[in-house]
Amino acid sequence: MTGHTDSVYSVAYSPDGKTLASGSADETIKLWDVAMRKEQTTLAGHTDGVSSVAYSPDGKTLASGALDRTVRLWDVATRIEQSTLNGHGREVYCVAYSPDGKTLASGGADRTIKLWDIATRQEQASLKRYKEELITSAAYSPDGKTLVSGSMDWTIKLWETPVRLPILTP
Repeated sequence: MTGHTDSVYSVAYSPDGKTLASGSADETIKLWDVAMRKEQTTLAGHTDGVSSVAYSPDGKTLASGALDRTVRLWDVATRIEQSTLNGHGREVYCVAYSPDGKTLASGGADRTIKLWDIATRQEQASLKRYKEELITSAAYSPDGKTLVSGSMDWTIKLWETPVRLPILTP
């Protein structure tokens, strides 16, 4: 599938597997029909490369993190941006929904993981256990009790949720 005009940084399947989202250095997100292998639409709004995309568990919302230091939430049905979440001091490299869809985690070059309340669109917590390197990935365990993050410092950290304490420390 082709259509982006620069590097593709991230891809994510919708929960039903029918749609694929891709985030690119061209500052756009494209939604693709998987069966037809065709572009459905382009979502534009970020002002720098889109480094991460993730669908909510119900498939109604797409989250995107970008080098413009923002996290954006998109309504999948209308393809309209719902919210811009500001709070990271530097580039955002990863986004991940909790299994219940109530919390979104984002991490990036400011060495923090932000936890966002999806209902209020407000920051719930900022996890700061990284000293020198950016956070490149995040994922929740299937039961939602643990958040895991990966960093350029060669470490993986496990966080207890909702207590938000590190389970393992260096």
